[in-house]
Formats: sequence, structure tokens, C-alpha cells
Amino acid sequence: MDHFFNSKNIIDILVKWKIQLTVVVVAAILLSIFFSSPIFITPLYKSNAIVYPSNISPYSDENETEQMVQMFQSRDVRDSIIKKFNLARHWGIDSNYKYFLTTIDWEWSQRVQVGKTPYEAVEIEVSDYDAHVACEMTKAMIEFYNLKVRSLHKEKFGEVLINYKDIMVTKKAYLDSLKNRVAELGTQFGILEYQAQTREVMRAYLQNGRSAEVLRYKKNLEANGGEMKLLEEMIRAESEAYSTMKLESDRAMLDYNRKYTHANVLSNPYPADKKAYPIRWLIVVFSTLAAFFMAILIIGIIENVKKPTPVAVHEG
Repeated sequence: MDHFFNSKNIIDILVKWKIQLTVVVVAAILLSIFFSSPIFITPLYKSNAIVYPSNISPYSDENETEQMVQMFQSRDVRDSIIKKFNLARHWGIDSNYKYFLTTIDWEWSQRVQVGKTPYEAVEIEVSDYDAHVACEMTKAMIEFYNLKVRSLHKEKFGEVLINYKDIMVTKKAYLDSLKNRVAELGTQFGILEYQAQTREVMRAYLQNGRSAEVLRYKKNLEANGGEMKLLEEMIRAESEAYSTMKLESDRAMLDYNRKYTHANVLSNPYPADKKAYPIRWLIVVFSTLAAFFMAILIIGIIENVKKPTPVAVHEG
């Protein structure tokens, strides 16, 4: 067999078996063309888009691009696409099939690819029998990605709003209690503003210290003025804290109600005018080469079997 694979022998064999080899090569070409045609292999059309993340904050140690990839690969986005385009029916998968979920998951993994580009963008690639469906699925993935991120933000800021509401209700009640106590001091003792009234009472006392009214105000201020001063400072501090919290709550409300997009589309998808699979010329080339080398191997075996076995000569 080693002798057969010498270059001279191979050339001799190619010349000797040229007709048979030609038939094998031609048959391989014709058969590979036929079996790679749409009759046997349904062509797939590819649509893709390149997007950058926008208006999102990364979780944990992942960056915005990695978070975007995770969102695109989420079950919510996948199930929304499957439902919108009725992919089970479109891909010919029986919903009553025992392994329906496993099958449709596998089909999805073969048809939809999402990954990072070298420049920290995200590329979405969808393949389908219908070029327009592939394009629309790519667009829908971006749409459902935006809805997914928006729903997560709404959930997060909704929790923030609830916390602010609870704290603000408590603070408002406390502030009202302080104001009610100030009102009581004003009603019962005539103390309305500690600093201003103290100046006026002292001026009146120095001018006419024997006045019963002046003495009454002086006594009330001495007994309750300290509390009034403390209440005024507490009301001022609580009002500032309440105003700051109200401002933060309003910002959270804006975030809760915002409808931002979370993907900057760098390359929009479009319906492909040329199939991406199968690549028929590759199938033809590899099939023909495989058939040719297989034929050479078989011919080598035949030649080796036909070769006469040398007869040993014994001396008498």
C-alpha cells in the first residue's frame, strides 16, 4: 500500500482510472448541488443590528454592555418574541409535543445570537427562513429590551417612592404636631414669636415695669419662651428636611414615569436579499473532494488486491 501512494504510482493510477474518477467527481458535484438545494435544505436569511447601551446603570461587577447582553438573553425578552411571532407554529413545532419547551429553546439558541463586539457594543443576529421575519424579530428584540429595562426601573423607583411616601407621612405628622404645640403656646400664653416678643416685652418692661400686662407677658415668656424657641428651631430643621425629601421624591417620580430608550442603534436591521445558509459552493467543494479522495482510496485497495503475489523460488 505504501508503494501505491508513491507519486509516480498515483499519477499512473489517475491516468488509468481517469474515466471512473471523472464520473465520481461529476456525480459528486451534481449530487451535492441537488442535495444542497432548497428541496432538501431550507435556506436561512440573516438579519443583524449593532446597539450601544444607554440610560442604564450596571449591577454588581458587570458593565453596561454585559448587562445589556444579559437583558437580551432574558427569558422575558425571548418569550415575548416567541409569542409575538408565534414562532412555535412558524418553526413547525407542535405545542403538544412532549419536549416542546426543550425543542423551542434549542431552535432559539440556533437562530438567535447575542454577543459583545470588540468595541463594547452588542450585536444581535437573527436567522430565519423568511428574511422579513428575521428583520422584524431583530427590531422586536430591541423593542422588548427597552420594555424590560423600563419595567425594572419602574419597579426599582416604585420601591423608592413607597419608602419616601412612608417617611414623608411620618415627618409631616411630626411637623404638624410641632406646629400645633406652637399654636397652643400662642393661644394660651400669647407667645407667637419668641425673639421679637422678647425684645418688645423687655422694652416695655424697662419703660413701664409696673404694667400688669407687661408683667404677664414677661412671666409667660420666662416660663414658656425656651420651649417656643426650641420649637421654632425644630420646625425650621424639620421643614428643611421635609423639603429636601420632597425634592428627592419628585425626582424619583420623574424617574418612575420616564419613558427613555435604553439602546442606541448604531446599525439598523434590514431584510437580507441573499441567503446566509447553506453556502452551496462550500458544500459542493467539500463533497467533491471527499468523494474524490474516497475514490482514490478504494482504487488503491483494488490495485493492491489485484497485484500478483511474488512466488518464492527454492533451490534443489
